[in-house]
Amino acid sequence: MDEDCRIVPEKNTLSLVVITYNEENNLDRCLTSVKGLVDDIVILDSGSSDGTAGIARKHNARWFTHTFDGHIEQKNRALTFVNTSWVLSLDADEALDEQLYRSIKSILASPKEDGYTMNRLTNYCGHWVKYCGWYPDQKLRLWKHRSGEWCGWNPHDRFELQTGKTPGHLQGDILHYSYHSVEQHRRQALNFAGIAAVHLHKRGVKIPAWQIPVRGLFRFVRDFIFKKGFLDGKTGFVICRISAWSTYKKYAILHELKNEDGKV
Repeated sequence: MDEDCRIVPEKNTLSLVVITYNEENNLDRCLTSVKGLVDDIVILDSGSSDGTAGIARKHNARWFTHTFDGHIEQKNRALTFVNTSWVLSLDADEALDEQLYRSIKSILASPKEDGYTMNRLTNYCGHWVKYCGWYPDQKLRLWKHRSGEWCGWNPHDRFELQTGKTPGHLQGDILHYSYHSVEQHRRQALNFAGIAAVHLHKRGVKIPAWQIPVRGLFRFVRDFIFKKGFLDGKTGFVICRISAWSTYKKYAILHELKNEDGKV
């Protein structure tokens, strides 16, 4: 066969998609970690007032803006700007480690699945958390474009492939640079507890008052003992304590919402 007539397989192109809001302290690390791997960078911002846009320009990212109306809604909206065959989704405070970078590069040469999961390793105030139920924290973050969508309930979004499609798994970790202080963790835990309580209330979930402290205690025992949080030392104790407190607050707020309904 004439060499000029050979069929050349179409290259699998890859976009990184990130939603942002005032992420100047994180975004450069995120975008640097995919340099040479992705063909395009799509950033959907929700009104940043810091240096986020400048960092995006430095990395030749395509920049779009839309008022934030929920993690799920924003992430699905960002996908509408993708024009490549594959999508990699990262949060601004995440980055690829070297092994995961190589795994993605290798799999795109000849993908066998429509999506791929990967583990996420979290850095908490400078400590890499290996226990407490925080690792491996498997996430589906690489998929063939238009093969699924973001779903779940805010702020706990997850990407799901279409029915009948099953993901493979890649070696390596997403490095998640989460909380820089214990107080930051407490504030977000309280915020998420309130959001979760409202969600449960809308679903009609009810619990008796005596279960509120019991559920908080159970969460601590589960994470610190059975999920080996104690092996993360002092950091593990702090994480498990805040998780237990957040669980307690979630059900306490839920109970208050139920009582308010009874007063109407």
